[in-house]
Amino acid sequence: MRRTALAAGACAALGAALLGPVAGAEAAPAAAPEIPVAGVKAHLDRLQSIADANGGNRAHGTAGYRASVDYLKGKLDAAGFTTTVQEFTRNGTKGYNLLADWPGGSAEQTVMAGAHLDSVTEGPGINDNGSASAGILEVALAVSRTHFKPAKHLRFAWWGSEEYGLAGSRHYVDTLAAGDRAKIDAYLNFDMIGSPNPGYFVYDDDPRLEKVFKDHFAAENIATEIETEGDGRSDHAPFKDAGVPVGGLFSGADYIKTAEQAKKWGGTAGKAFDACYHASCDTTKNIDDTALANNTTAIADAVWQLGS
Repeated sequence: MRRTALAAGACAALGAALLGPVAGAEAAPAAAPEIPVAGVKAHLDRLQSIADANGGNRAHGTAGYRASVDYLKGKLDAAGFTTTVQEFTRNGTKGYNLLADWPGGSAEQTVMAGAHLDSVTEGPGINDNGSASAGILEVALAVSRTHFKPAKHLRFAWWGSEEYGLAGSRHYVDTLAAGDRAKIDAYLNFDMIGSPNPGYFVYDDDPRLEKVFKDHFAAENIATEIETEGDGRSDHAPFKDAGVPVGGLFSGADYIKTAEQAKKWGGTAGKAFDACYHASCDTTKNIDDTALANNTTAIADAVWQLGS
């Protein structure tokens, strides 16, 4: 009887293979492609050049910020995204958000990935927040290169005037109809992902989204901690206040790395995660390539998983 049962099982398995997936079975999420860190760094070089040509910064209300928007928009338009430049006003000065929608996917469920594009006036803002702006740009371009067909709608966003009261992201959320806010399945925020003395911090605002990132890093044997330094200080806050599930990553700003953290992640204990935070030295020399690569890979993995 055992031999007969095995034979029957083998026949059933063969039949299943020939017929394809069982009706109602859930398909595995599509795997994200490799994201070349060289591509991310090329965008950072361009943002540095824009700052150099515009008084050393890319702050809200400056020509450097608008040139940053134009650079990203050109890349996204060429890649097949539908882009929108949304205007707002902060303290009498015009600001801009850049939104990029990938065609297709269910309009009833939108996965968003966002980062602020502006710097402070003191410097070019290459880690804060050129790093995440460039990271999600390269992930968006990978969506185009691979002709990704997500089940959910994908939207990428670059916010203006984060450094001055989260004005851009607040304007976006406040002007969304309640029904449209309800269609946002996840908002993922990335604010500094290449700190020179990096940590690996995961937002814990939503258990589902937190698990996506923690599982990714666990598979890569990278320890993580819960993000606390940026609570309420970045563009996820308006989304969270509106009831949208939020998640994200952060590599650290002006808090000091402990000896225990240095043991886990390397780097220097007793030194800030980013000693150039909000300073003129936040240039392309202020980036840890490994952290930039690891975090950009994690962003891509989350976009592919959550979008599938």
